[in-house]
Amino acid sequence: MSRTQLIDSFNRKHTNLRISVTDQCNFRCIYCMPEDMQFMEDEKIMTFDEILHLTQIFADLGINKIRLTGGEPLVRRGLPELVRRLWQIDGIKDISLTTNGIGLVKQAKALYDAGLRRINVSLDTLNEEKFLQMTRRKALSKVLEGLEVAQRCGFNPIKLNAVAMRGFSDDEIVDLVTFARENSYELRFIEFMPLDGDDIWGRNMYLSGKEIAEKINAVYQIETAQSNGASKHDPAKRYHFKDGVGDVGIIASVSEPFCENCNRLRLTADGQLRTCLFSVTEIDLLGPLRARDSDSHIAELIIDAVKQKEAGHQINAANFVKPKRNMSMIGG
Repeated sequence: MSRTQLIDSFNRKHTNLRISVTDQCNFRCIYCMPEDMQFMEDEKIMTFDEILHLTQIFADLGINKIRLTGGEPLVRRGLPELVRRLWQIDGIKDISLTTNGIGLVKQAKALYDAGLRRINVSLDTLNEEKFLQMTRRKALSKVLEGLEVAQRCGFNPIKLNAVAMRGFSDDEIVDLVTFARENSYELRFIEFMPLDGDDIWGRNMYLSGKEIAEKINAVYQIETAQSNGASKHDPAKRYHFKDGVGDVGIIASVSEPFCENCNRLRLTADGQLRTCLFSVTEIDLLGPLRARDSDSHIAELIIDAVKQKEAGHQINAANFVKPKRNMSMIGG
């Protein structure tokens, strides 16, 4: 199969694939899933061989960057082995991982030895009580320990993802910035999006990227970072600290959508292709794979799906329809 570029009708070239390896998670974050979340049966989840097979097809179509997500990917047994085997696929140039961090204490070294170098760790608060409220788990100390272990292993960069919520964590924005600066982590604030399981999202809890930047600038002066080779596909608007100590990013998916530069596709844990985080339709790839359809047929399904990709999400539209699946089922 010749390598074909995945270009949609808006001339966006897709090279980035987020693969959810499981919908299961050991947290129950309020912006991600309901407390009584019902997970998929094991037989519906892609095996590692199936993930690798589909990844090879995507790579043949021009995908070169992979991010492993969940659920919580580190609850999936043998993940370092999957990382090692993904690196063996011709065309894959970058692999990263998004995790809640609790499994890093035990697994960071094995993941590093398998070739993983970049990780994103979700950390929305440094307050024990708020962490319990946010995740419904008492595990903040374990996450912080996992960050330290990962840093000792040599992971670089280590990015922190923080969802900012008005009336809940907005008073910790500066504390998180200070923590990241003092520990050489790269901090990325994310606007709260309507993908939670309990339908708590609303404008009363939404905090805009502009407000986040203002709160940071009130304590640490920041300036918009000039483009210095950074990818136009990076969803974060980057700011430099004027004192020269690193930078901070804000992913303003709601207030400042970056859809026009989107190069991402998503593969759910049960093998459904999504062309947008907020898609209301999915294309089944696992069914045809298990039915032993040809790789060329599956490639055509992917190409056709990309051609029909939406111009952008409709969060701010009056007729916005929330996806039927919450974040943990889609893949973070």
